[in-house]
Amino acid sequence: MTTTTRARKAGARDRLIAAAERVFLADGIRAVGVDRLCAEAEVSKRSLYQHFSGKDEVVTAMLQAQAAKFGAALAAGDQPPRERILSAFAPFEGDGPATELASCPFVGAATELKDPEHPASRIAREQKLALTAYFAELARAGGATEPELLALQLTLVFDGASAFAVVRGESTSATRATVETLLAAHGM
Repeated sequence: MTTTTRARKAGARDRLIAAAERVFLADGIRAVGVDRLCAEAEVSKRSLYQHFSGKDEVVTAMLQAQAAKFGAALAAGDQPPRERILSAFAPFEGDGPATELASCPFVGAATELKDPEHPASRIAREQKLALTAYFAELARAGGATEPELLALQLTLVFDGASAFAVVRGESTSATRATVETLLAAHGM
């Protein structure tokens, strides 16, 4: 395989994942077929099947890409633990229209797929466990009285704020107030 062929194939794979992020998150996994996904990515079906075994594998790769982006965003910055926790909730802050970031692709995929053993559902579960672990690490570093409990509570607020944003199409300042109340209750 030549370097040009490899670059073209890598480009097709990346375009498929980028298209999956756009259409699966906007319209749902089940609502988007392979034909539409290929059209959105501007690749042939043959290209899709050269890179993936099928749509389920594209969904999984898309969630892995989302997890990497989310993890990088959380890791950025050198703020104190309390501020890093609050910054994780930034997409849900304020009163007004929800941002695209307010929709959690992991909860969305797991809810839509319904099969806890689907590879994408496993990625979603791993991501939620990683988010809770991230919150626990920051809670310990910030001197929280019960860091594991606080981490679980923060994850629940995060998922609830995401669901609120999707269902209502808006964010609410109540999210930040809730997180601040939890942090104060745990001594942070």
